[in-house]
Amino acid sequence: MTAEEKTILAHFLDLADDYVCCGHARRREEYAFEDDEAAEQPALPLAYMIEEPEGSSDSLEAIAGDVSACEACPLYKTRTLPVPGEGSGHPLVLVIGEGPGADEDKAGRPFVGRAGQLLDKMLQSIGLDRNKNCYIANMVKCRPPENRDPEPDEITACSRFLERQITLLKPGIILCAGRVAAQSLLKTARGINALRGEFTEYRPECNSDGAAEPENTEPAIPVLCTFHPSAVLRDENLKRPAWEDLKLLKTRLESLNKE
Repeated sequence: MTAEEKTILAHFLDLADDYVCCGHARRREEYAFEDDEAAEQPALPLAYMIEEPEGSSDSLEAIAGDVSACEACPLYKTRTLPVPGEGSGHPLVLVIGEGPGADEDKAGRPFVGRAGQLLDKMLQSIGLDRNKNCYIANMVKCRPPENRDPEPDEITACSRFLERQITLLKPGIILCAGRVAAQSLLKTARGINALRGEFTEYRPECNSDGAAEPENTEPAIPVLCTFHPSAVLRDENLKRPAWEDLKLLKTRLESLNKE
């Protein structure tokens, strides 16, 4: 591990500890790590460069417009701004959370509150960045009142937007942040502790304009589930297993880079 990677990891763990203990980041002395003498690790590419689907009329902008106009569930009545998602159009990793919170509802952007700041640190610790090689989205695009879990019918009503995003983006890997996202995407009742720590597969169920595929020929996408950053902020015991998940993700990304 390089000195830079060690510093990012230390800052990530410090930030989680600070928010659990006192609710804000504390000033700390800078670390003075040195590079390990192990063989140099291959760098992750900045983007998973692919061609746009030929003949596709869909786009991230069109999806965002459809999200803004959507009235398929009651959440549109109480939202401030819809939160369709943001990031690279050719992502190595698609991060999926459950839904916007209060900060996201005001900004119209995903993961911008305390949990979002921690997510950025977590991604940076393994060479990922929401502006360069990740896309950040949620199962539902409008904030559930009082930050409650989205209801199954709300997730169902909003699922077509996420399906279109996945089909259009074609991410190398999907990272599900938290129980709700993991169970909803994978259509399982297994808990997050049972789902994390290993890869499973997801296959898009629609084409890029939202229509169901009569015969699904889309390649399966590897999926890794981990704890939601807000859960890591609440429980410091989750920091270490969350880091183990990140290392597993990095190893898989490096194998994609070699293919």
